[in-house]
Amino acid sequence: MLEAEKQALERLLKIAQGDTGQSRRVADFLLAWWNPASCGSYDLTTAWGMDDDIVEDVITVFRLASRVHRYPDTLGYGPQFEAIVREWRPELVSHER
Repeated sequence: MLEAEKQALERLLKIAQGDTGQSRRVADFLLAWWNPASCGSYDLTTAWGMDDDIVEDVITVFRLASRVHRYPDTLGYGPQFEAIVREWRPELVSHER
């Protein structure tokens, strides 16, 4: 993972742990990477409600996910994504992958 990708992902993870509309949008994006079958797909128009700097981080992380062909837990971010699932998809907690 490139340093810029790591920084973008970590910024998004921090945002997703908040409780704002931006947090929900970021969480939806990240969880679509984590497990789209359980957590839902990502509607691209969701980005319309994000600040420009957040959109840039989303683009960077999308590129990362496309380039490495791996899920975030295999990159060492399992606990962070599990926390986002607990926060934004609590009904799935017993069904996490």
